[in-house]
Amino acid sequence: MSDTYKISPDEISEPDAGPLTLPLDGWHRARGGRMVAFAGYWMPVQYEGIIAEHLWTRAHAGFFDVSHMGQLYIAGEGVEAAIEAVLPIDLSTLPLGGVRYSLLLDANGGILDDLMVTRWGTGFYLVVNGATKHDDIAHLRANLPEAVSLTHLADSALFALQGPEAFAALAPLVGGEHALSALSFMRGASFTLGGVDAWISRSGYTGEDGFEIAVPAESAAAIADLICAQPQVKPIGLGARDSLRLEAGLPLYGHDMTPDVDPVSADLLFGINKRRRGDGGFPGADRILPLIDTGSVTRRVGLVLEGRMAAREGAKVLWCEAEVGSVTSGGFSPSLEKPIAMATVAAELARPGTQLIIDVRGRKIAATVTPMPFVPHRYHRKGAA
Repeated sequence: MSDTYKISPDEISEPDAGPLTLPLDGWHRARGGRMVAFAGYWMPVQYEGIIAEHLWTRAHAGFFDVSHMGQLYIAGEGVEAAIEAVLPIDLSTLPLGGVRYSLLLDANGGILDDLMVTRWGTGFYLVVNGATKHDDIAHLRANLPEAVSLTHLADSALFALQGPEAFAALAPLVGGEHALSALSFMRGASFTLGGVDAWISRSGYTGEDGFEIAVPAESAAAIADLICAQPQVKPIGLGARDSLRLEAGLPLYGHDMTPDVDPVSADLLFGINKRRRGDGGFPGADRILPLIDTGSVTRRVGLVLEGRMAAREGAKVLWCEAEVGSVTSGGFSPSLEKPIAMATVAAELARPGTQLIIDVRGRKIAATVTPMPFVPHRYHRKGAA
């Protein structure tokens, strides 16, 4: 893995000089990527079109540049107890190379971010959201003891290769099928990829089987070329990444999760491991643990809309003419060929099959509460054929 450097005070706040560029900025532009400002960086929203890229990923393999995400390494004396004091995670059951979803919570149980935690030898590798990474770093540094170090892996690029042909595309680049097949969903290991050290985990944000790949930033373009030279692979932009995660029923921070939303309301209780629900001892536990028993007053639900008009974030959700919630994410599903959405609604209306109305710019559209994911997940779980 590439060299690292320690956090300096100048890194704690978001840069205010306009969008920054990622290691593949020129690579995206040379391939016709339409660049937009996102999470403080210039990033490709699409290449040939969102629907085409979405459907390619569902059928083949899509290459996503997610180097805007924050990659952190936390280590030191008492590191497990230190992390468990700031996250509702049970590290005692996380094996070497194991990956686990968790939540960064405030004292009132509000969600500051969601993240992935991986056990790396004597420390832990965290991937946090790009738009919140500087705030996350500041929050973690303020709440971790001095004996524990936090290193920002700023010279590491991060890619995602997602889709049913992702395995076939990546396997010959890392030593063959036998080497890569050792990874099941939410497991990672070190590999040599294109002559450089890479950390690869079988995980992603599309609901498909796939991999997330961390490589030195200086090798980013060469690795991107290598992967995209495979016939199964095309580069995919932010637009399709969003529609894929929506179909998969995966929440997006800042939309479906905010500091005003608790994990029970967000239907993210799996982010609080079983032992921690009994032991507590994490930020917001005094509020969250009673909610687990009594239930929250609102819930995140999936909605399928009638017709072709999509509902976007902020659209009001109605029941018997009364406002009972709002859309948090919405769009047209290329796979289902119908509009879908996630919304926060009154808990008593969260039962699948409940009929609701969404006000889309004054037009009333019928919607049905639907179990998520909208499109079945196809993760490669341990023991699967």
